[in-house]
Amino acid sequence: MTESGRVPEKVVVAGAGLAGFRTAEELRARGFEGPITLIGAEPRPPYDRPPLSKKVLTEPDLDPSLKADFAGLGVDFRPDEAAIGLDDDLVTDRGSYPFDHLVLATGALPVTLPGEGRQRFLRTYDDALALRDLLRPGQRRKRLRLAIVGAGWIGAELATAAVARGGQVTVVEAGPAPLAAAIGAPVGAQTARWYAEAGVDLRVATAVEAVQPGGLALAGGEQIAADEIVTAVGVRPATGWLDGSGVRLENGVAVDAGLRASRPGVYAVGDCAAFESRRFGRRLRVEHWDVALHMPEVAAANVLGGDEAYDPVPYFWSEQFGRMLQYVGYHGGAESFAWRGDPAEPTWAACWLTAGRLVAMLTVDSPRDMLQARRLIASARPVDVSRLTDSAIPVKAAAA
Repeated sequence: MTESGRVPEKVVVAGAGLAGFRTAEELRARGFEGPITLIGAEPRPPYDRPPLSKKVLTEPDLDPSLKADFAGLGVDFRPDEAAIGLDDDLVTDRGSYPFDHLVLATGALPVTLPGEGRQRFLRTYDDALALRDLLRPGQRRKRLRLAIVGAGWIGAELATAAVARGGQVTVVEAGPAPLAAAIGAPVGAQTARWYAEAGVDLRVATAVEAVQPGGLALAGGEQIAADEIVTAVGVRPATGWLDGSGVRLENGVAVDAGLRASRPGVYAVGDCAAFESRRFGRRLRVEHWDVALHMPEVAAANVLGGDEAYDPVPYFWSEQFGRMLQYVGYHGGAESFAWRGDPAEPTWAACWLTAGRLVAMLTVDSPRDMLQARRLIASARPVDVSRLTDSAIPVKAAAA
């Protein structure tokens, strides 16, 4: 019983990554006194994912754990337990959990390729530890031949770490350029030379037909020999277990701006949540750390009776081949594009605009431009494109 004499409501959080853990933290920070159960499919306690494709691969003592104090938070943590269904209760592979409020934070799962060969992934802490062991100098008599399928964010970061550890790295990308699916071929193509400079064999416009023992079978019949293969062609929201539950699915759990799902009392946060963005006028599902960090603030507030809206300017960063890439905004449906600076130079940016307003920017080694762009996007002020594209003028001064 609470001090007021009421029976406390039960909150169950399905998914124990950053988004799930932050939901539990936020509920307590906002004064929730009822029971919280946090259920995670992995055997490990919550940890940060961004370091997995960065420093975890190269620094043996780095621990990405979030150092969760479940006893101090008063949270019932259930690791190594997967959600498998939803009826009146949340159903797991070990039991069922009644709830008054359910927060879905089950994240996403890597896309697999056809074939009988072993393919590794870089999604979990255990994945990263296994790859770190493979990349450790002196582990093999011969140089490790590593094939990475996918030249997206994860593929580029893994290639960076692997070649730095002496691996013989081949990256195979079905699209016309690295990062083509994420930021478009014209921008992604500017990163191709970084692979060559680092000694990575990059093959674009090359489709993989199958993963085989000992290498890759490419469309057209060519083979690429490899000791290890890592598939990094994207992820899909981990929501298949919700089929038939009454929760609307639309490239993830469809939620409103308040992160409420179609079923009363159910919310979603993190990689599995497809939210209504008022800023960009469409439903978005954003697989970035910043979302997992801040989305739970809104979900927790609304679980407790609030009416807050989640409407961020998305942010993401990537460290690859000695460069820091930072992306802010959303460029899907942008009407025009412009370079800020010369992409042949070490520092530059790509800008996307709609209706005379900046809607997204990718910066290379220019954190000040990124910070000012994020504020400018949030303000929705019109911009003077001639000033925006002049790298000698601060981004903030491009506001018309």
